[in-house]
Amino acid sequence: MTKSTPIDVRECHYRRMPVLAASEVTVRFGGLTALNRVSLTADTGEVVGVIGPNGAGKTTLFNVICGFVRPTSGRLEVDGRPLPRVHPHQLVSLGIARTLQGVGLWQGMTVLDNVMVGAHRRHRSGFWSALLGLPPSVRTESAIRDSAVEVLDRLGIRDAANHRPASLPYAIQKRASIARALVAEPRMLLLDEPASGLSAAEMDELGELIRELRSTMGVMLVEHHMDLVMTVCDRIVVLDFGAVIATGTPDQVRDDPAVTAAYLGQEVGQADAGPVTGGEPEGQA
Repeated sequence: MTKSTPIDVRECHYRRMPVLAASEVTVRFGGLTALNRVSLTADTGEVVGVIGPNGAGKTTLFNVICGFVRPTSGRLEVDGRPLPRVHPHQLVSLGIARTLQGVGLWQGMTVLDNVMVGAHRRHRSGFWSALLGLPPSVRTESAIRDSAVEVLDRLGIRDAANHRPASLPYAIQKRASIARALVAEPRMLLLDEPASGLSAAEMDELGELIRELRSTMGVMLVEHHMDLVMTVCDRIVVLDFGAVIATGTPDQVRDDPAVTAAYLGQEVGQADAGPVTGGEPEGQA
């Protein structure tokens, strides 16, 4: 078997590679196969939904992409370059940002400070420069603050900048968690259950935001609320028992008999697990 050679992205101008690709990814936890030869792609300018019943492997797939789970076999690629092993701290340098289930904000910090943490990850100020407050660090800190305020303004929550997350409505906290990811200026945004805990009106606002983000980046989301998925996604990948059982446009997926069977006969466009109150065990989401 020949060894694959990483592809120089500069050579890809005539054969555009997707930002993110998973190929034949398998994950086993002991005797449990959480993912079974899963392949998908996601690129800038599109929204890709990953759906499936509880236990289908959706969150495990996200955790593989983000480096929290190491696949048993298969590979990931970014811009056509194979990634033998990705680590969570490398995500920003690869142009990938992720939100977590729930909000994942530090409650002892203001919303602005929470968002600034996301920007710090893409700046290169040295530790000692930042610790001693040297001029390069001061300039960087000012730039980070400006970027954070700009993103909060873009998401319509600038007024919440100096508030603690716990004092704000849940929908505002959700937007703050998205702002923290966006301030890193990703090319690919991974949204893990972004609609959990939101009202119908708040989900409509979230849908508008996701469609707007598509103009400057790619979005991949794991979501249980099918009304949101069907209205914002360009493509949908359906998992069941860790395997891809369907992929296509929302209309194609809605009409696929295998998808209907996976959801136990429920109309796919109406399937809704309701608000998610917490994450599921590893490999079970």
